[in-house]
Amino acid sequence: MQTEKHLLREYLNFLIVERGLSPHTVSAYESDISTFLGFHGRSFQLELIAAHDLEAFVASQRATGLSESSIARRVVAIRNFIAFVSKEQGVLNPLQDFKPPRPSRRLPKALKIEEVEAIIAAAGRGDDLMSIRNTALIEVLYGTGARISEVVSLDVSDITKMSGADVVSLKVRGKGGKDRVIPIGKFAQSAIDQYVVRVRPSLVKKDEKALFLNQRGTRLTRQSMWKIVSDCAQAAHIDHEISPHSLRHSFATHLLDGGADIRTVQELLGHSSVITTQIYTLVTIDKLRENYASAHPRAR
Repeated sequence: MQTEKHLLREYLNFLIVERGLSPHTVSAYESDISTFLGFHGRSFQLELIAAHDLEAFVASQRATGLSESSIARRVVAIRNFIAFVSKEQGVLNPLQDFKPPRPSRRLPKALKIEEVEAIIAAAGRGDDLMSIRNTALIEVLYGTGARISEVVSLDVSDITKMSGADVVSLKVRGKGGKDRVIPIGKFAQSAIDQYVVRVRPSLVKKDEKALFLNQRGTRLTRQSMWKIVSDCAQAAHIDHEISPHSLRHSFATHLLDGGADIRTVQELLGHSSVITTQIYTLVTIDKLRENYASAHPRAR
């Protein structure tokens, strides 16, 4: 009988080779499934798994204060793993009828345009190398709506001029190995130019391809990018938590508020389905309601 570690290793290899998932996503799957296997306790036997095991696991996760969206993600990872093992062993999936908890539909927290401008201004207050780099980083995050993992993966060669136009674009590597090209505006272009010309040459180590570098001349990490954004938000005196994903939310919301088509926003964000993008329209509808309530004489 295969051990749970062996089965998990086989499944993770399947995610990498067959489904082409990123190392970050595979690591998240591994963590979620390992948490369940640890909770399950006894040596893993497919025939002993039942729906009530997953129900008990969900209850235990809620007791820790984990968000409903995170719990739902863990349940999906576990169900997919059990389905894989069932198929490999040629047996009935014991969780095929389990209904996962539905996460509450939370509206993304979008920043005000003034808050984004304040964060960018805070990043560029100095004329030192790191200030110039940080300004370029935040301009790219907000100017493209790219995921932090996609910005981390950018190489210098991913900056291109679009054919027949005076528009610079970035090629980003999205989920599932899908590339997409995102045009960037003049502010982000200028910030990247400043960084590439004035800063990167003095940081880069030989043969390093990464666009954004740390002080050691190697690729900036996700953790470092997160800290840069958080520190700049604090310096801008923004009193609620800001992350790189906040800039992605704001990118989508501000585009829709400005009249962009939802299909365009879908393509720019790299969503495989427009349904995923539609949550941002709820923010826009909220704004419409506020404007209606404050402006229409018969609204009050």
